[in-house]
Amino acid sequence: MPKSRSSLLTRRGLIAAGGALGLVAALTACGGNDSAKGGSGDKASGAASGTWTFQDDLAKQPLTAKSTPKNIVAFTGTAAALYDYGVNVKGVFGPTKTADGKADVQAGSMDISKVEILGNVYDEFNVEKYATLKPDLLVTNTWDGTYWYVPEASKDKILKLAPAAAIGVGGDVTMDKALSRTADLAKSLGADLNAKKAVDAKARFEAASAKLREATKANPGIKVLVGSGSADLFYVSTAATSADLKYFQSLGVEFVTPEKTDEGGFFESLSWENAGKYKADVVLLDNRTGTLQPQELKAKPTWAEMPAVKAGQITPRVTEPIYSYEKCAQIIEDLTKSIQSAKKVS
Repeated sequence: MPKSRSSLLTRRGLIAAGGALGLVAALTACGGNDSAKGGSGDKASGAASGTWTFQDDLAKQPLTAKSTPKNIVAFTGTAAALYDYGVNVKGVFGPTKTADGKADVQAGSMDISKVEILGNVYDEFNVEKYATLKPDLLVTNTWDGTYWYVPEASKDKILKLAPAAAIGVGGDVTMDKALSRTADLAKSLGADLNAKKAVDAKARFEAASAKLREATKANPGIKVLVGSGSADLFYVSTAATSADLKYFQSLGVEFVTPEKTDEGGFFESLSWENAGKYKADVVLLDNRTGTLQPQELKAKPTWAEMPAVKAGQITPRVTEPIYSYEKCAQIIEDLTKSIQSAKKVS
C-alpha cells in the first residue's frame, strides 16, 4: 500500500508497500442487500424515502442522514473516484497539487481549482477550514482500520464535525471488491450506475482483466518486482496485503515475494547497496509524487544493474489506485502491455 510522503520510515507511513489489515464489512443498507456477494448494493441509499443510509467498512452501525449528503469532503484519491461517477466534493485532503501547481497523480480527472484543499501532504488537515465547509460527510479509504490521511492528532475533532465513511482497500480486500464498494458509495450519493459511462467503464475493466489473464498465460514465468525508491532505501512490496496486487495475482501475475518484511508485513526495506537482492523481469515502480523515478534512480548503481532495468522493462505502479472502473481499467491495460512485451531476463 502507499507510503505517505512525510513519514517514510514510520509504520503507518510505510503501509504503502503492501497494505494492512483492513476491516471490510458487507454492505447492509436499507434492504439488507449484501454487496460483498457481488454487484452494487441497490439499497445503499434511502433517497426514495428522503433519508440516506450507508454501511461503510469501519463503522459498526450504518451511517445515516436525513437526506443524501451534498457537502462532501474526501481524501483526494477517493474524491477522484467519486468524480468519475459524477459525484463532486467541496474539499479534499491528501496529495492534490504538485510543487509546480499541477494536479497530483492522485487527483485523477478532477479540476483541482474547484475544490478546497485542506491538506496536501500526510498529517496536514486544516480543521478550521473544514468546519467552514459545513460538511455533511467525510469520505476516505482504510488500509489498516484507520481513516487514511486523517491525522491522528486531530482525528477526534475532525470526526465530530461530520459522519465519516471509509472504504476498505487493504488486508483481504482485492481490487474488484474495492471497486464494487466504491461504486456502492457513489450510488448512495446519487451516482447513476446505469449511465452509459459507468456501464462502459465496468465493461472495460472486465475486458482488461480477461486480457491480463490471457497475457500471463501466453507469457508464463515473468517475475514482477514491486518497488519504491527513496534517497536511502529501496522498498520491495509483498502482494499479500494490497488490493491491486492481490487482484493481479489472481489473474496470474507472478510477483517477487520479499523474504523478510518489516513490521506489519507490507514490504522489505533494502539499503541501496542491497537493492539488487531480488531478480525480476519487470519492475512496477511507485509513481507517486515524492518517490524516486527512473531518471532520478539512474544515480543508484544497484538500480542500473537490475536485469529488468537494463532491459528497460519498468512500468509505473499506481500505488494508491483511484477506485473507479475507468481508472483501474487503465492500470490493468498498462500492466498487460508490460507482461505481453516482457522478455525473461532474470
